[in-house]
Amino acid sequence: MAHGELPTDDALRRLASLPFEDLGFARVDHHRPLRSLGPEVVYARGKTPEETAAIVTSLLGRPGAPVLVTKAEQAHADAVLEVAPGATWHPRSGMLVCRRLEPAAAAGLVLVACAGTSDLPVAEEAWVTAGAFGCRVERLVDVGVAGAHRLFADAGRLQAADVVIVVAGMEGALPSVVGGLVAAPVIAVPTSVGYGAAFEGLAALLGMLTSCAVGVAVVNIDNGFGAGALAARILAARDRKAPEAEADGLPAGPHRALPQPGRPVEARPGDGDAP
Repeated sequence: MAHGELPTDDALRRLASLPFEDLGFARVDHHRPLRSLGPEVVYARGKTPEETAAIVTSLLGRPGAPVLVTKAEQAHADAVLEVAPGATWHPRSGMLVCRRLEPAAAAGLVLVACAGTSDLPVAEEAWVTAGAFGCRVERLVDVGVAGAHRLFADAGRLQAADVVIVVAGMEGALPSVVGGLVAAPVIAVPTSVGYGAAFEGLAALLGMLTSCAVGVAVVNIDNGFGAGALAARILAARDRKAPEAEADGLPAGPHRALPQPGRPVEARPGDGDAP
């Protein structure tokens, strides 16, 4: 506004909605991108399709960081696509990507490995989220410990990643195996996949929490979004520190120094999918 680039009336309208915008049924936090990696994610479960679409509209009214909807059903997707026709709908994971970050040429690499194909809904939530935040993403599917040779065949890919997300149900043993193979941080995601004694993911959660492997962190059951967002934050924090380390003549870390993700862009069909 001081430079005359924004009309006074528009500036006043923006200031009036700070630090949040009251929609009557929700208070949308527009300051969150100033404090963290992005705006609040829209958790669709428990919201009506109309409420979900209204929150998305509010978030897209501000430029910048990614806008994501999680745990959505088809009705939520239909309502959001009405107000954000460029959004990408991922029905398996219930994810909508309404705006994402364009990956930089040397963006950090997140590899998402899942134990079985039944874990794919949660794994997809993780890789779609990491991709929306500007990370390069690869996936490694159906490499559970019941056939560990499938995992070992791709040990090189695991070791090349900057962050590894490991998604598993049943007894949740896979993160321990991966943690013993890689130097990168490992984010373990227990899923609710399994028979009765799995207790809808509790057995996997407890198994991952008691892992003897070094460098394994655990998010909540079925929380693929949390794992993807955490991976993006790990890479963003390292990227911020890299220029300081280089200025001091020190190496930036055990992996290559990476720039921040590129400019925000509207989502396009297929965005967030790994090759």
